[in-house]
Amino acid sequence: MITVEEATEQVLSRISVLEPERVPLLDALGRVLAEDVVSDIDIAPFDNSAMDGYAVRHADVVGARDDAPVTLKVVDHIPAGVAPERAVGPGEASRIMTGAPVPLGADTIVMVERTRAGEGEGRVGGTVQILEAAKAGEHVRRRGEEVRAGEVVLLAGDEVGPAAIGLAASVGHAELVVHRRPQVAIVSTGDELVDVTEKPGPGKIRNSNSYSLAAQVMEAGGDPHVLGVALDNEEHTRALLFRAPEFDLMITTGGVSMGDFDVVKKVLTEIGELDFWKVAMRPGAPQTFGTIGGTPFFGLPGNPTSTMVGFEMYVRPAMRKMAGFCTLARPRVVATLEHDVEKKADRRYFLRARLTPCEEGYSVAISGNQSSALLTAMHRANCLMSLPEGEFFVPAGTEVICIRLDMEEGTP
Repeated sequence: MITVEEATEQVLSRISVLEPERVPLLDALGRVLAEDVVSDIDIAPFDNSAMDGYAVRHADVVGARDDAPVTLKVVDHIPAGVAPERAVGPGEASRIMTGAPVPLGADTIVMVERTRAGEGEGRVGGTVQILEAAKAGEHVRRRGEEVRAGEVVLLAGDEVGPAAIGLAASVGHAELVVHRRPQVAIVSTGDELVDVTEKPGPGKIRNSNSYSLAAQVMEAGGDPHVLGVALDNEEHTRALLFRAPEFDLMITTGGVSMGDFDVVKKVLTEIGELDFWKVAMRPGAPQTFGTIGGTPFFGLPGNPTSTMVGFEMYVRPAMRKMAGFCTLARPRVVATLEHDVEKKADRRYFLRARLTPCEEGYSVAISGNQSSALLTAMHRANCLMSLPEGEFFVPAGTEVICIRLDMEEGTP
């Protein structure tokens, strides 16, 4: 039986980053760039107005006050997307909308709120009164002030979020090169399993693990492929496990303990390579990892909570590495334990728990019955409370490490 740290190290040492692919811009959301994104234009592409108002010469308005306004002749009206028809000369102004090009001669924008309509209600041919001195260059967005043509705007290794999507679009990229989403095969094992649509008879249970695992795969950024249920015999189990090379990663649930009908470990040793099969942790000490035809393979325990905890600790980081992410682990925080906990000293405990903000930071308490066969506490949890080996009693008031389940990797 190996430690959690040893298991994590062995898993990640066998995982490689998936090759890149070119995808439509919106399909890149949440993925990791595999190559830099370069701008084909200056941004802004021309000097433009950041406000609705009037384009003026700063020298003309430097002394304007509410009780001594400066009156200027309005010579043009420039909406966004339209080129100015004439330059601004001494004593002149152009009505301008947000995003419209700044006309020649003008160097400053006066917000419309700092003006008062004069003759002709401030339209072309009339006048406008400037009520407040503007700073030189105020509200003018200069050409290339954010990006110059040929500059790198997004780096390989960046995670693509909504702002990155918008930035890529603004520099002419309808597609991006990103690392592939992991394609993950899911196999539940056991003669006792029936479909979710079937009411279980004597000795039967619904196959919930395939659904919770598929959801975890999706949340981690992968594409799940549920292959069905492997019966408790070597022939049927072998047939499904042989399909591992069709995918980037395979997960099974059940069949990795010491029971008479737990055949996954036996089949894996015949058709693949076994790295480890037991970890000093609770829930879910029977954690199996190896490869089949070069494809990483995780044999998780059959109890629903053990399955989900095993995924969080080993499969999710592996998928993150495959997808090109640098940060693989969920955020950790320190919290004060609200109650006593008794445990076995020879293994790491991952208790389903809830963090609560308090004046000192966080307090934490278990979120319900900790049986690995029950999912309610996992549903209510926002963290896994990690209690180390070597302790058999952890008293209330102890500071403990909590793994946030409600935060993505890299969240501060």
